[in-house]
Amino acid sequence: MLIRELSVPDSYEVTPVIHADSRGAFLEWYRFDRLAEVTGHPIVLRQANTSISHRGVVRGIHFADFPLGQAKYVTVTHGAVIDYVVDVRVGSPTFGQWDSVRLDAVDRKAVYLSEGLGHAFVSLTHDTVVSYLVTDTYNPSSEHAISPLDATISLSFPTDAGQPLVSPTDLAAPTLMEALKLGLLPTWAAARSYYAELTEAAS
Repeated sequence: MLIRELSVPDSYEVTPVIHADSRGAFLEWYRFDRLAEVTGHPIVLRQANTSISHRGVVRGIHFADFPLGQAKYVTVTHGAVIDYVVDVRVGSPTFGQWDSVRLDAVDRKAVYLSEGLGHAFVSLTHDTVVSYLVTDTYNPSSEHAISPLDATISLSFPTDAGQPLVSPTDLAAPTLMEALKLGLLPTWAAARSYYAELTEAAS
């Protein structure tokens, strides 16, 4: 597989090698050793999630507190999404910026985002199935959201996704600047320290 770091530090696009023949196809969609090569530490997986979304559904922007945070490895098994990684780490050189990757059931790409980064996606097809592996179990007290319609972040939704369909909870979420004032956001310094701890523990 080919792993490429995105413009938001500590997030990666993963492109698998697909072996196809007359019977169908085979691919490795996750390799802990290859991911550890680029992150500096193995990923400890604690939960696997699946969401099914209609065309136009927007989920996110979601992130979790340190520690443990919640790193995510995201792929699509049916349909297609635009997957967004948003840098919500205060003090980061790319704070408030985002990058995106199209994930679909054709190229079978995946996205890995480290702890402390925000995550969102918009579904491009009906009944899109998104599956993701995470490094911590769900803990409502440490989960936070930022409005995906925040003009400061200004996520760009493709026109073929239709009208964005956002949950009431995500619509009511604070903007990036409101979350900053409320002290909800992780910091770049805490993120770097945490990543270093993971690397040291692995050595």
